[in-house]
Amino acid sequence: MLIIPAIDLKDGACVRLRQGRMDDSTVFGDDPVAMAARWVEEGARRLHLVDLNGAFAGEPVNGAAVRAITQAFPDLPVQIGGGIRSRETVRSYLDAGVQWVIIGTLAVKDPGFVAQLCAEFPGRVIVGIDARNGMVATDGWAEVSRVAAVDLAQQFAAAGVAAIVYTDIDRDGMMQGVNIPATRHLAEAGGIPVIASGGVTTIEDIKALSREAASGIVGAISGRALYEGTLDLRAAQAWCDANAAGG
Repeated sequence: MLIIPAIDLKDGACVRLRQGRMDDSTVFGDDPVAMAARWVEEGARRLHLVDLNGAFAGEPVNGAAVRAITQAFPDLPVQIGGGIRSRETVRSYLDAGVQWVIIGTLAVKDPGFVAQLCAEFPGRVIVGIDARNGMVATDGWAEVSRVAAVDLAQQFAAAGVAAIVYTDIDRDGMMQGVNIPATRHLAEAGGIPVIASGGVTTIEDIKALSREAASGIVGAISGRALYEGTLDLRAAQAWCDANAAGG
């Protein structure tokens, strides 16, 4: 299982939100490339980038910062979400060196578009499912739909989606631990590899998620815990590697 550091971009700075609220953010740095370098030095094998402004604007806003990171670390796989709502945006990010694009809002509003992207860019599309009480939230988490997270995942099982990033909004940025049952249920019922997000706080959360790897949980995104030091990236990844090897 991969431990994936999150770099959330707001107005060009690296921040973390609480429960997705733009008015409740903590700035952890004003240099996204330097932040990426920090995680690379600590052993990151993938980065999770989010254009927070873009998620609300419906189009990329922090694209320059994303491109700067991919240019600085061309061999590091990067996934990006936030405001990706057109084929042109997808192509632009992939051409900039991003490995995977994460489709969130449009996965709910236009699932056919996601299927088309999967056909055109095989293996490069991830669906982001952000849920509150099991129901999918859209538009930068500002709206909660009537679509169940598990139902949405099942829609994409045959479309060729590379993975699902599943975020429990109520846990995100709150340092309260991971919603293991909901994450496991999504992985088992959805039939697509799941990357857990929201609430990863300590090595115990990583161990608990790793024990569910057989259900289809392949990674864990962590933000605030890494920035505030309650989770050590190198130690957590080493534990996962040893566990996968039977250590």
